[in-house]
Formats: sequence, structure tokens, C-alpha cells
Amino acid sequence: MSNQFRQNIEEEDELGSEEIQIKKPKRKNREPESGKAFFKKLFTEGVVTKEAATDMLPFLLFLSVLCMLYIANSHMAVKNIRNIDKLNKEVKELSWEYKSLKADLMFKSKLTEVAKKVDTLGIKELTEPPKKIVINANEH
Repeated sequence: MSNQFRQNIEEEDELGSEEIQIKKPKRKNREPESGKAFFKKLFTEGVVTKEAATDMLPFLLFLSVLCMLYIANSHMAVKNIRNIDKLNKEVKELSWEYKSLKADLMFKSKLTEVAKKVDTLGIKELTEPPKKIVINANEH
């Protein structure tokens, strides 16, 4: 396992003394580069090599899946919160309905209200107390 970079540096040192480098003049009026040219230049000039990009691809896919799961989780949490709020409102409404029906039933079950309702059937309220029937143990 030799160090590739060290080998490249040694070769450059040997060749560097013999070569003359010519700098290209910079253009002042540059046209905006398209996105494809930028990425092509980025990958070919050695900032990110094709090998490094392909090596990072599984990790980038993993990160993108994690991001999608995070977004989906936040959407589900918001949906659950809305559902909980909706159910809380429904419980309050049902509680109010229960209390009003209970109060109405208590009012209608009063003796005077029952007597008014039953009066139409011909049943009248007792004026004398009920009679108690007593059976001796010897009679049955």
C-alpha cells in the first residue's frame, strides 16, 4: 500500500525543475456559466473526483432518506395534533350535550312535572299514604 499522493509529489518535484509554467490571462468579461459546466468543471478539476463522488453516493442517499423520513415524521405529528384538537372539541361538545340532557331529565322527572304529564292519562296523585300488606309466617 503505497501512498499515491506522496508518489505524485515526488514526480512533480522531478518534473517541476525542468518545466516552465505559463499563466493564462484572465478574461474580464466572463459570461455566466451554465449549471452543467459548473459541475463538469467541479468534477474534472479535482475538487471532487468522480471516484470520491461515487464513493459518497450511498452516504448521500442515506442522508436523503433520513431527510425524507424527518419531513414525513413532522407532517404526521402536525396531522396528529390537528386530529387531537378536533377530538377535544368534539368531546367538549358531547360533554355540554350530556349536561344539558341530564338537566332536562332531572327537571322532567320532578313529581310535579310527572303529575302534569300523567294527568292527561287519567292517573291522579295519591292523597293518602299507601297501605302496607303484612303476611304472617303461618299463612303461606
